Amino acid sequence: MGDCNELLGASELIKDRLYFATLRSKPKSTANTHFFCTDDEFIYENFYADFGPLNLAMLYRYCCKLNKKLKSFTLSRKRIIHYTSYDQRKRANAAVLIGAYAVIYLKRTPEEVYRALISGTNVSYLPFRDAAFGNCTYNLSILDCLQGIRKALQHGFFDFENFDVEEYEHYERVENGDFNWIVPGKLLAFSGPHPKSKIENGYPLHGPEAYFPYFRQHNVMDVVRLNKKIYEGRRFTDAGFEHHDLFFVDGTTPSDLITRRFLHICESAKGAVAVHCKAGLGRTGTLIGCYLMKHYRFTAPEAIAWIRICRPGSIIGPQQHFLEQKQHSMWVQGDLYRSQQKQQQLRQSRQQERNMSCLISSMDDISIDSASLKTQSVDENEFREEDMIQTQGDKLLALKGQRHPRPSITANSVINPAQSTISPPKSSNAPLFHSSSPARRLARSPSSSAGNLKRWVDVTLM
Repeated sequence: MGDCNELLGASELIKDRLYFATLRSKPKSTANTHFFCTDDEFIYENFYADFGPLNLAMLYRYCCKLNKKLKSFTLSRKRIIHYTSYDQRKRANAAVLIGAYAVIYLKRTPEEVYRALISGTNVSYLPFRDAAFGNCTYNLSILDCLQGIRKALQHGFFDFENFDVEEYEHYERVENGDFNWIVPGKLLAFSGPHPKSKIENGYPLHGPEAYFPYFRQHNVMDVVRLNKKIYEGRRFTDAGFEHHDLFFVDGTTPSDLITRRFLHICESAKGAVAVHCKAGLGRTGTLIGCYLMKHYRFTAPEAIAWIRICRPGSIIGPQQHFLEQKQHSMWVQGDLYRSQQKQQQLRQSRQQERNMSCLISSMDDISIDSASLKTQSVDENEFREEDMIQTQGDKLLALKGQRHPRPSITANSVINPAQSTISPPKSSNAPLFHSSSPARRLARSPSSSAGNLKRWVDVTLM
């Protein structure tokens, strides 16, 4: 096929420069056109029938790859075409990658990018589905994903100038702790600890003590448990962490009481909050989604998309519809909360001016008293069936645990059951989402401005 024929059905992201196309066969690059494909490079690790979106590390690596092509001297006079196959799942993931790049680096709105993606012969894309076994009852669109990425970018949830991709990929593996930051410095989602650190069926199980060093290093002050008691909560409290039990049944949605208690815990915490259920996916993602809607005005689809990009497999079945139903009330509560915070700051300022000793309470009639609410919490003993049957969390955790470690994971980089600690990756001692040094950051970070291609730094990915 000639260049003109290839471009006729392609979506144009940068005029006369960057395109996205769906092709039936592998094309050959020419003197004027460079083709590349990532369908077999960035692969989603599914649980059941779920197939995307791809995680944050893959999005970062894609952006590095595309930035390098756009700044390459040998490609400077060529049209660059990211092509994908007619495999609907691969097409959807490829579209999110290049669409997210346009949102992050070209400063396009998600709506503008989506209109470009559905132009030409691309037309429509298969919506993403959850990690539940069985029929899909909720569709997550490519536009939802792009809007979630933009909202996260606007609130500073990620910054590819300072993103530590090795650390992200290290800790998201079961053998290294199985956790991901959803809101860096505030909300960490992780798989539920076990009674004892040990190796079982070939992969490590982590006791509470294994997380202590990382939690202390990253200012995690509170731990919220949403599943039944597998370990003693006092193991966290004895180590100086606040521990909260907000049990509700695996695969279900939280009551209004539990939702309010969770939000109050997060709002009152002096540091970051680590949240877990069995697998750290369903119940964990659902409550974190409520926090995103209340405090950052995410829509339900934006919250689902962003949480899944950070932690694939999150929010399952009825939990998706629950977030849709809670969206408006979370927005209203968030507006009221911020208004109260401003009023409180004004009162406190006036008090200081008057040199008064007492403080004005920031909570009004909708404020939550955690002590009084605690006595009304759901009793997990009423739901002992979790001890008798394999639940959704058990199945997802088992599937994730069966994944083979990546080649870069060494014996020295995983948990040592004897030491009961989770070790950082050998290549980095830096905090998650940040690079370890200015030199290292310069060596691999993409540019923050699409308008200055000449200034884009060189990266090692190709």
